[in-house]
Amino acid sequence: MLFGLLLETNARLSKSLGLELEATCNLPLAWFEVLLQLRKAPDGRLKMNQVADAIVHSTGGTTRLIDRLEEAGFVARHHCPSDRRAIHVAITELGNQKLDEALDVHLDYLEDNMASRLSGDERETLAALLTKLNTPR
Repeated sequence: MLFGLLLETNARLSKSLGLELEATCNLPLAWFEVLLQLRKAPDGRLKMNQVADAIVHSTGGTTRLIDRLEEAGFVARHHCPSDRRAIHVAITELGNQKLDEALDVHLDYLEDNMASRLSGDERETLAALLTKLNTPR
C-alpha cells in the first residue's frame, strides 16, 4: 500500500506540475529536470550518462531528449577534454533564462501543492524518510 501511495503521489504531482510548466512556460517537465540538473552541476555541464542517471532515464531516451533541448537552444554538446569518446551537455544562457522562468512557476506550485498542505515538521519528516528510501544500501 505504501509503495502504491508513493507511486500515485509522484504520478499526480508530476503530471500536474508538468501541465503547469507547459501552460505557463511552454517547457515540458523532462526538459525542466534536465536544465535543473545541469544548473546544479559543476560548470553547468554533465556527461550524457550522468544526465541519464540524474533524471533516471535510459541513455537512448536521454539522447533524444538532449536532441530536442539542443534544437531549442537550451543546451549545447561539447567534447570532453579528458575523454574524446565522452560528450558533455552544458546549459546555455537561453537555457538558464528558461529555467529561471520555470523555477518561479515551480516554487509557486510547491507552495500551493505541498508547503501549504504540510506543516514544517511534516515536511522535514517526509524529506528525511524519502531521503532514507532514496539512499542506496
